[in-house]
Amino acid sequence: MKIQRKLEALPAKPQYTEKKPFFSPKEIIFRGEKRAMVFRFSPKLQMFLLLVFILAGSLSIYSYRMYYRSDKIISTKNQQLSRGQEAYGNLMTEFVALNKNVNTILDSLSKTDTDKKELQKYRQQAALISNKINEITTTNTWLSPESVAERASLYDTMLERDLALSERDELKSQLEELNEQVGEMRRVELEVFKKIESLSDKEINKMKRALNEVNQSLKEKGLYFNSLSRKRQNAGGPYIPDTGILQKDKELNDKVTAIFENMEDIDYYKQVVEKTPIGKPVWSYWVTSKFGSRLDPFKKSKATHKGVDLASMTGNKIRTRAKGKVTRAGTASGYGLLVEIDHGNGFKTKYAHMNKIYVKKGEEVEVGDAVGEVGSTGRSTGPHLHYEILYRGVPVNPMPFIQAKL
Repeated sequence: MKIQRKLEALPAKPQYTEKKPFFSPKEIIFRGEKRAMVFRFSPKLQMFLLLVFILAGSLSIYSYRMYYRSDKIISTKNQQLSRGQEAYGNLMTEFVALNKNVNTILDSLSKTDTDKKELQKYRQQAALISNKINEITTTNTWLSPESVAERASLYDTMLERDLALSERDELKSQLEELNEQVGEMRRVELEVFKKIESLSDKEINKMKRALNEVNQSLKEKGLYFNSLSRKRQNAGGPYIPDTGILQKDKELNDKVTAIFENMEDIDYYKQVVEKTPIGKPVWSYWVTSKFGSRLDPFKKSKATHKGVDLASMTGNKIRTRAKGKVTRAGTASGYGLLVEIDHGNGFKTKYAHMNKIYVKKGEEVEVGDAVGEVGSTGRSTGPHLHYEILYRGVPVNPMPFIQAKL
């Protein structure tokens, strides 16, 4: 309790409320072993030293910024100088290459009939350019003649490469254009082949229909003419495969193959039709007596008629409708003047009551050849053609043959 009272009796700690200015007088004391040194800084000296410090700092910052900026400017200028030297070197390289090409051209011209004086003038100009290039390259240490010559050779190589690339692009363009033309030609060829195939199909179908109509007449007698019985027979030879360009184009190859097959069929059917009596033997006629049973014109009783009677004007030409060989030409009992032709394939034709005969026995006739004239010889009541067709010796109705169209 006594201690507490003594503490309470002590005076309180003094409170300093006065504020000192920033540049108040200051002292710096340096103590040694036996003495002490005191340096006093007045407010003015403090302000001066602060000003010097600020100026020194500002100068340092400015110097650093100027150094950094100058270094950047110098670097940029060096890059520009380097690019300028490179561009200048490239220009000199092009000059050397062009001058070299000019000399090559002049050498080529010297071998022709070019004016000598004019050529010499060009050579002098080329020599002046060459000397100027040498002068420039020797005065600039960074641009040696060797480096320029080396770069000129490289430049020539690059020019040749660019020329080759340009020619390649041109050839590629021409090839694309050619491919387009080939494609268009292929399209046209396909259209033409389709048309040919269509026309050949029509031709084949027309001959097939005519032969089918002929068979309608034969069926009445229990006969049948097989037009394909000899197709593609009697052929041979070594097998030599076709390895042409068509093998690479299936569509085109199929069309060409189909056309060739049709052509073979047409050729075959033409050979068959040429020996099959299809068509009318006289240009104008009217039927006065049909094939088969009839009333005999003389006896007026039922009789068998082996052909058809085609009434026509006396003297009208009678033409064979198939090629063949004349096996009979002369007078025959009941027939009057008669011509008989063997066409092969089992077919024979007879032409009776003729006014005149134009052919002889053993003579070969072609389709459309005139064999005689319409008349009224033999057992006849008026001018007409008695026309018979026999297949394998059996008389058949001639009208389907006459009416069939080719």
